[in-house]
Amino acid sequence: MSASAAQIAQVRRMVAEPTATTYTDALLTTAIEKYPVMDERGQVPYTWDDSTTPPTQDENEDWAPTYDLNAAAADIWDEKAAGLAGKYDFSADGGTYHRSQAYEQAQKMARQYRSRRMPRTWKMAMYPPPETDLYDDSDLHN
Repeated sequence: MSASAAQIAQVRRMVAEPTATTYTDALLTTAIEKYPVMDERGQVPYTWDDSTTPPTQDENEDWAPTYDLNAAAADIWDEKAAGLAGKYDFSADGGTYHRSQAYEQAQKMARQYRSRRMPRTWKMAMYPPPETDLYDDSDLHN
């Protein structure tokens, strides 16, 4: 389960980091792999093994590594904005410098990519299942 070179390159373009100076391929891979999603064949990234207590998570061998790159890019833009948060506007020698614009732009990019994330769904299950007879209802008929 690893991000491909093409996925790393795409995220690198999305976050305007053309070189590995700030964000190495390993850092981008870590950011990408935080967001595995169902692949195009409907395979989920992992399955649950209920034969153990507590249930354990197993990798799905049929899953093609597919990730939500927009979510990864949003996280990286948030990191970049945090690094720019200390930048402030000032005037000196007759000029005015608006360094806070870089922070605001990084925040806008984080919002843009966060709005493009893949939808998340949860499979809900009724507990106890309807076919389970946990209660003896024989006393209800008396």
